[in-house]
Amino acid sequence: MKRLGATRTALWVISLLFSAGVAASWNNPYPASEEKANILYSAFRERPKTFDPARAYSSNEYLFIAQIYEPPFQYHYLRRPYTLVPLTAVSVPTPNYLDKQGRRLPPNVPTATIAYSVYEICIQPGIYYQPHPAFARDAGGQYLYHALSPQDLAGIYAIGDFAQTGTRELVAADYVYQIKRLAHPKVHSPILSVMNEYIVGIRDYADVLKKEYAKIAGGRDSGVYLDLAKFPLAGVEEVDRYTYRVKIHGKYPQLLYWMAMPFFAPMPPEADRFFTQPGMAEKNLTLDWYPVGSGAYMLTVNNPNRQMVLERNPHYHQELYPAEGEPEDGPAGLLADAGKALPFIDKVVFSLDKESIPRWNKFLQGYYDRSAVLPEGFDQAIRFTGEGDTEVSDAMKQKGIKLLASVAASTYYLGFNMLDPVVGGYTERARKLRQAISIAIDFEEQISIFENGRGIAAQGPLAPGIFGYREGQAGINPYVYVWVNGRPQRKPIEYARQLLAQAGYPGGTDPASGRPLSINYETPAIGPERKAQLDWMLKQFSKLGIQLVVRATDYNRFQEKMRKGDAQIFDWGWNADYPDPENFLFLLYGPNKKVGHDGENASNYDNPEFNRLFERMKNMENTPEREAIIQQMLDIARRDAPWIWGMHPKNFLLEHAWMHNAKLNQMANNTLKYSRLDPEKRAELRLAWNRPVVWPMAVVLGTLVAGMVPAVLAYRRREREKRR
Repeated sequence: MKRLGATRTALWVISLLFSAGVAASWNNPYPASEEKANILYSAFRERPKTFDPARAYSSNEYLFIAQIYEPPFQYHYLRRPYTLVPLTAVSVPTPNYLDKQGRRLPPNVPTATIAYSVYEICIQPGIYYQPHPAFARDAGGQYLYHALSPQDLAGIYAIGDFAQTGTRELVAADYVYQIKRLAHPKVHSPILSVMNEYIVGIRDYADVLKKEYAKIAGGRDSGVYLDLAKFPLAGVEEVDRYTYRVKIHGKYPQLLYWMAMPFFAPMPPEADRFFTQPGMAEKNLTLDWYPVGSGAYMLTVNNPNRQMVLERNPHYHQELYPAEGEPEDGPAGLLADAGKALPFIDKVVFSLDKESIPRWNKFLQGYYDRSAVLPEGFDQAIRFTGEGDTEVSDAMKQKGIKLLASVAASTYYLGFNMLDPVVGGYTERARKLRQAISIAIDFEEQISIFENGRGIAAQGPLAPGIFGYREGQAGINPYVYVWVNGRPQRKPIEYARQLLAQAGYPGGTDPASGRPLSINYETPAIGPERKAQLDWMLKQFSKLGIQLVVRATDYNRFQEKMRKGDAQIFDWGWNADYPDPENFLFLLYGPNKKVGHDGENASNYDNPEFNRLFERMKNMENTPEREAIIQQMLDIARRDAPWIWGMHPKNFLLEHAWMHNAKLNQMANNTLKYSRLDPEKRAELRLAWNRPVVWPMAVVLGTLVAGMVPAVLAYRRREREKRR
């Protein structure tokens, strides 16, 4: 009778398979309890190096800490050009200007008369930190975990192992403490060299801390706490509980942009003291791995080899979704949540997913809520319209997947070495040579072939979204483009050949040798993936009859050539640190040359009029006067053509129909709090897209059952015969 029981079991399993095919998805990587939870699912590809806001400076680190730490200012989520607004501060301050004697100056004095700028930042009261053991106190008010012994740490391996947590109010002194940390000898902040030029006294302060730390440490590498509150910094001071003051040399409005980065987020001294106790670093219990902030989210699972989890900060202060944006934001549904409390999502789960194909498939199945457009899935996801724009493919539209595209605050270009006797210089002959080459290199084609349309041809150094960038006909480079039918059109190659002849190279012939003009193209060592691009570049120059010689070297040798000026044409690029035209135009400022100054002016461009205008423009507020100066600078640079202006890349993001409020922001990193999702719609679509295909298993089991039936019948006959 056991065989008969097995048959019944098999039939029962088959029925379960069919019912399961209707009820659930077997490949769901998440617990069934999360099916309709308000959780966003995403992926990360590489382990972050640090979560210390004084040290972190990469996008994969900002992905997490920008949701946790709160600088005083942030970028408005919807407005363009990018605009600073308060985050924890009451307002974005206007600086007070002082002369050398410390006397206050009127607001509109010439920059040369300003010796110091003073920023006074007022913090909103009632903001509290996330729950954390660093704040935990006993009934007597003493900190529970600030004097831990080896025995106390014996069973501790993660922050969650501490039984008690606490919180306290955010105060101005926490911001002062963090700015001091930029000069700490063990922190090695990447922006200290920049701040040395501006924050009063911070260079000397770094020397003081280095000596004091050496005294306290006595040769130890860890377990050393340097109480920064005991060492005053001349340029930063606490005014009262909710106010602090920052004093800088001269006039530098861009400081406010720096202060919107995690470098200037608050650091509670309790957290620093807590994590620098002996034995903590040995267990990886440090600020590098366990952030302590007042932001919308807190890190609750920290396993960079598998999963990172952010959860809503239960103490998060009131912040509302913006009520205004650009004209198109309302029709796009981006103002539907205006005035509602942030954040909308309770939890964000990031899974380590290094391989692009599995990551892409999980997005298509609905198990990741958003995805970049991967090269492997580009043709599947994106199609080009008749106007050359991009949109999602029909297959993606059927799934309700939306495409978000935004031009990055970056520029990639080909530079001419202005010190070179052939392609450099400021004669009319040299200018026409560079202008001819600029026309011949068809960056629209390059973007289409090698970037899948993800970019726009640059008309100058400024990227879209930056003050001074102009859209439409007013913003084209008239030396390379004409305006035709509402669009910029590259001038014909015949015109470029005329310029080349006027430059003394008719048909691309070098009159000195009677042979084709030969130009060297410097590039770091290349692999097979770059060969097609280099072949394309050779063809661009051949349109003018110019012979391009590719000189590939390793990266160190390439950098050495650039420092010495041993180049003619080269690849280069720049990602903006902050959305100010100064952060792009300084790349063409003469005193910032690569040769002799080791600056970021890789083309060694040095036009006295451009330099004069830059010095006048760089520390101005964004006024019509500044706008006019910028346009003068752009006209000069376009005429001189020290760069082949290249392209501004586009960032693409795909998201499912259940996601809301997405707008790409190239400057803000703390944007998770604005996202909203519909968990029920997601659960419904996931189920529809991932129904198990059970009929093959049913066929196999049915075949097994059918094969068992004769054996069962034979067995029962034998049993009956025995009983007879």
